[in-house]
Amino acid sequence: MIAMAADPDQSAATLSDIVRDRRAELGLSLREAEERCVDPETGKPVSRAYINSLEKATPNLEPPTPARLRALAAGFGLPLSLLQEAAGRQFYGVTTVWEASGKARAFVARFEELGEDDQDRVLAMLEAFAAAKPKAE
Repeated sequence: MIAMAADPDQSAATLSDIVRDRRAELGLSLREAEERCVDPETGKPVSRAYINSLEKATPNLEPPTPARLRALAAGFGLPLSLLQEAAGRQFYGVTTVWEASGKARAFVARFEELGEDDQDRVLAMLEAFAAAKPKAE
């Protein structure tokens, strides 16, 4: 599986790279990818023609809409934030800065997968650690 959270090198991947690699990893045909990549909010699939063009990084390709990104995330089992960052990098030249070890990125990716109650518990734990840290004089 793509080591999206902890691998600092993954942060340089384009959306095209991620989609192409993930489809190959899952062993999906374009038709199967189209069947899986359905926006959970609208029920609209991403066409196999778009997936194919995206994988080939076709020049002048239309940037993905939020619905397409949600569909790709759902269909390929990837965090939406990973695809959003990669799309921003590929289509708009936006680079997200993370610390070198990848730990903060891994934390954020896993945090977003938690339910609201668990997120609240994690935040309380972080506050407790921060409060217990000796103050610098």
